[in-house]
Amino acid sequence: MLKTITYSPSYTLVPTYECFNRCTYCNFRVAPSQDDWLSLSQAQKILHSLQPQSVSEILILSGEVHPQSPRRKAWFQRIYDLCQLSLDMGFFPHTNAGPLSYNEMAQLKQVNVSMGLMLEQITPKLLKTVHHHAPSKIPEVRLQQLEWAGELKIPFTTGLLLGIGETETDRWDTLEVITAIQSRWGHIQEVILQPHCVGSHQSLTESQFTLDQFPDIVKKAREILPESIAIQIPPNLISSPNILLLCLEAGATDLGGISPKDEVNPDYPHLLHQTLVNLLESAGWKLIPRLPVYPHYYDWLSPSLRKNMSIR
Repeated sequence: MLKTITYSPSYTLVPTYECFNRCTYCNFRVAPSQDDWLSLSQAQKILHSLQPQSVSEILILSGEVHPQSPRRKAWFQRIYDLCQLSLDMGFFPHTNAGPLSYNEMAQLKQVNVSMGLMLEQITPKLLKTVHHHAPSKIPEVRLQQLEWAGELKIPFTTGLLLGIGETETDRWDTLEVITAIQSRWGHIQEVILQPHCVGSHQSLTESQFTLDQFPDIVKKAREILPESIAIQIPPNLISSPNILLLCLEAGATDLGGISPKDEVNPDYPHLLHQTLVNLLESAGWKLIPRLPVYPHYYDWLSPSLRKNMSIR
């Protein structure tokens, strides 16, 4: 009998690539006011083309407009409207737009089945290196998001970025903090373990991560994190099929959202779906699609979102 590994059939909508942070490993960002925002009419055309396909998740992935910017309100409204449009057209939105205020999170809860924010690493030393010009990467700011998401009962995804200058101890400390927050709220449905892979647009010229250490990291993460949290790994960032399969054996349970383009890592396309299926099945794994909210969180959704779930 085949073992199962899940993934979310997804498509990424980017409201804007502009971001006031300047992380040295970023391949996504453009400077503030240098990008045309995605319009609702453009998004509607894209979503209409996706309706005959098997896509269920619409990832609303945005660069960050500064909290004090006069355009912040319009930016947030565009994100909210894109979520509502996605729902109206039969999809399930999952928003990852950087740190949000408590009120912004509460509003987005009404039009998202889940939300996310990468914790990356909690060590403050990265504020002197890769995050030197990234104010929203202050660990306390991002930890506050996880706490607020728990208070608001938002099914949540977070994760670690590996190979950006952290130590092995830093990794385990970050996982321990996630575990502590999960013990208070129980809202973290998955943790992404994402290796930093050098892209063509970033200023950081190398990654301090080697793939051969990945299975051991997955194994240690499985020991630290509670079973209630799925461990997600991105298959397009794992160049070795053998390492991918070893990570599954070590405890990874999900391959995340698989979209035609990885907007965060545009230099690393996903394998063709059937190629991935064949690879997994040859090693005794069956790839199973899932929704962007795990079943044990359905009761947390608003009545209108639960109605959409029943329609699906």
